Amino acid sequence: MEAASGAFTTVNPAQCRHLSANFSVSALEFSPSTGRKSSLARARTWLIRASLAVEQQAETKAAVIRIGTRGSLVPLALSCHRGRLLRLDSPLALAQAYETRDRLIGSHPQLAETGAIQIVVIKTTGDKILTQPLADIGGKGLFTKEIDDALLNSDIDIAVHSMKDVPTYLPRNTMIPCNLPREDVRDAFICLTAASLAELPPGSTVGTASLRRKSQLLNRYPSLQVQENFRGNVQTRLKKLNEGVVQATLLALAGLKRLNMTENVTSILSIDDMLPAVAQGAIGIACRSDDEKMATYLASLNHEDTRLAVACERAFLEALDGSCRTPIAGYACRDEEGNCLFRGLVASPDGIKVLETSRRGPYAFDDMVKMGRDAGEELLSQAGPNFFDR
Repeated sequence: MEAASGAFTTVNPAQCRHLSANFSVSALEFSPSTGRKSSLARARTWLIRASLAVEQQAETKAAVIRIGTRGSLVPLALSCHRGRLLRLDSPLALAQAYETRDRLIGSHPQLAETGAIQIVVIKTTGDKILTQPLADIGGKGLFTKEIDDALLNSDIDIAVHSMKDVPTYLPRNTMIPCNLPREDVRDAFICLTAASLAELPPGSTVGTASLRRKSQLLNRYPSLQVQENFRGNVQTRLKKLNEGVVQATLLALAGLKRLNMTENVTSILSIDDMLPAVAQGAIGIACRSDDEKMATYLASLNHEDTRLAVACERAFLEALDGSCRTPIAGYACRDEEGNCLFRGLVASPDGIKVLETSRRGPYAFDDMVKMGRDAGEELLSQAGPNFFDR
């Protein structure tokens, strides 16, 4: 069933269909099927939601496009005559890879042929180390380095990234010529006992691994507690919430939408209440700089409004030299007149001090990059030395 080479994994689709007919599947693990129709329905639903990494490649034909994405397929103790059963550790990343595949097929019908597109799952350092805060083990590049290496080594042709995970400096000989249409940038509040953050009793614990969320949360609600290093995929975090490890959590609404899991949302935080992370909700697709064929494919998928907004926000981040150790938020969008409105924020980790700024100007690449850079330089000057050490 499984074909693996180093950190790369692909799964044969026919065998996945065989397994879904014999075992019920949850978002966390496989268990023997009871044989009831409802179990099979749950299995099929999970396979769609988790966007299982399936190698859709004919045995005698090489793929035209190999899509690299982060994630891992973890063997379970249970086995069957067709091979090992697997669970997904990064269903959101795989969902984004499948969205990319579907858009490629929509724009280039010839890619719908069996075997034309292959999805290659690559386990990154960030997926392997879940017991430490990202800032302590290297920051954002932990979710992209192994994928970038595979791209440069020609093990894959394109790489699908969550843009908020991409460092401001790209590896040499790579480029990101394409951003897919951006999803909802807002954050979701998820809680079993309160309808909003304001209704949480003093001393309640909110789980989040994001310094951006932590600092803004504590700035508005200093009576709350934050459990840091609340890491893991969406399913893992929801499981911890249900087990009472925390009383509430905050997740990107974009990810919940892509996983068809918005039924878990208690309420949605406004941009005024929680400014999003730079490039939140945006998917970027990278290729090698000299690969004209892939660049042409990706150009047909690019959503220019998203690309320009992401460029503005990343210019802001670059000016601040931002990392996972710094609470930074930034969001660019069109205003009512079609111009760019950018809002940026930096905060001390304890949330005691928050600095904000905004810019408005033409919705054009050079103007927006300049706005983002100027906003970052302004806040960097205001913050002064040791601002982020609180």
